[in-house]
Amino acid sequence: MPLDWATVERRYGDGASIPTVAGGKTLQITGVDADGVHIRNALWRDTLRRADLEKAVALVETDRMSRHAGLFVEEYRTLVADVRATSAAHVLKDLGFLE
Repeated sequence: MPLDWATVERRYGDGASIPTVAGGKTLQITGVDADGVHIRNALWRDTLRRADLEKAVALVETDRMSRHAGLFVEEYRTLVADVRATSAAHVLKDLGFLE
């Protein structure tokens, strides 16, 4: 199933704190807009681009990328974008696309 951006907006639009893949920590989502999911931690702020997340989901859904969060990170860097791959894994795991 492709990434439904309306669901992403409803879920994270007002911000959220989601568990990290490794557990024990959280990723802070500050909001969502048409461009992407805005994230931050104590040291930086960034945006996970919508186009990158949609491409990653399409690759996972067609078995061209792993559903395993640990393997997904390296594949994301290679096949999608070399930007905040771990954060993308946290979000897509929280959305149910990764294990």
